[in-house]
Amino acid sequence: MKAVIFDMDGVIVDSEPLWQQAEREVFSDLGVKVTDELSQITQSMTTTEVARFWYKQSPWSDTSVSEAESQVVDRVIELIQKHDCVMPYITRVVGELTSRGFRLGLATNSPYRIIPEVLARADLTSAFEVISSSEFEKAGKPEPDVYLSTLKKLAVSPQKCLAIEDSNSGIVAAKKAGIKTIAFCNNGRNPIREAVPLQIQAFAHVDYTALEALTA
Repeated sequence: MKAVIFDMDGVIVDSEPLWQQAEREVFSDLGVKVTDELSQITQSMTTTEVARFWYKQSPWSDTSVSEAESQVVDRVIELIQKHDCVMPYITRVVGELTSRGFRLGLATNSPYRIIPEVLARADLTSAFEVISSSEFEKAGKPEPDVYLSTLKKLAVSPQKCLAIEDSNSGIVAAKKAGIKTIAFCNNGRNPIREAVPLQIQAFAHVDYTALEALTA
């Protein structure tokens, strides 16, 4: 193995609650009835797909879909800067992998402009050799586009790479790219463990509950 590609949300920062809060605030202000049930559907979407989803549920006026999307991203950045959301052990894990000679990449569904904010919050600004966002791909996860782009930038084959993912859609994306995948379950708190254990068994190669187990 020569490289490790990290997902961002749920692996580097515990940001899912922050995304949900931002969505609820922005789209509720636009007159959308944001329910927990529908919010579950948007968790694996890109921000563009999320904005289009809520617009389809309840079309609003005076604000474009792209402007609403931008407002959500702005709010998430504010919340990341305010909250202690960095995953425990992530700095140590990244540092140890780097010291062992692994090349590191980042592949996320989040828009590109949020990535520097997250890495600064986690004190990992210069840690990743390659950074990729689904914003610039034809399709986001669960399609493999962002992983294929990251592999190309790293100039490594999928057989020489590991991916770390916390969601079913991310695991599927990495699998489609031919990358061996670690399912990070955040000490059992991630829903992939309880909700889709069969998918984990089918697609992920290793199931870690703590990131520090990576370097054990």
